[in-house]
Amino acid sequence: MVDGVWELRSGYVHAHLIEVDDGLVLVDTGLPRRAGKLALAIRRTGHDLDDLHTILTTHQHPDHIGSLADLRQRTGARVVAHRADVAVITGELPQPVHHWVMRLSAPFLKAAPSPVDHPLDGDGPTGVPGITAVHTPGHTPGHVSFLLDRAGGVLFAGDAASAVFGRVRAAPRAVSADPALALRSAVRLAELDFQVAVFGHGTAVTGDAVSRFRDFAARHR
Repeated sequence: MVDGVWELRSGYVHAHLIEVDDGLVLVDTGLPRRAGKLALAIRRTGHDLDDLHTILTTHQHPDHIGSLADLRQRTGARVVAHRADVAVITGELPQPVHHWVMRLSAPFLKAAPSPVDHPLDGDGPTGVPGITAVHTPGHTPGHVSFLLDRAGGVLFAGDAASAVFGRVRAAPRAVSADPALALRSAVRLAELDFQVAVFGHGTAVTGDAVSRFRDFAARHR
């Protein structure tokens, strides 16, 4: 994919590991009760879980923060999330349910509450040099994508978008808080500069990935 970036599978969802100068950064933590498997996957990259110092969360859904509390407890990693999703991540508010699929899966997808150490407001720095937050609301109010300044740009889209056979699509309407806003956020990603895009679900797009997003944006403007 890109030197120093790995895709870690956690069931049907992906987490992503980034090697930076002072250790490791993890984007999302996948499903509940997967911390041990993620630790093993990290070791297979030649690194150790103890090197993890930051966890960037794209959004509050339990298939993306399922192992967050466990990993934070094991490593002391700093948790970064958008302020609009913080109350759900910390357990102050329940997970919202927008569709019967979410209602059915709720008993099996329970994420333990986790503190958030660095709340984000809009676009801007994450506290990790070279990684910028891009607020992409709609799937959840505080959904965030992340842009890594490496190899022409690597976009960690989370669930703001996905790709099937290289064709970019928006987050599923049924599990999005505001589908119209989610679509606008996905279109907005086409304004960034990146060569590689990775997703919470679906296959990575490598090589001029932004052009695939621009094609998507053209279809929805």
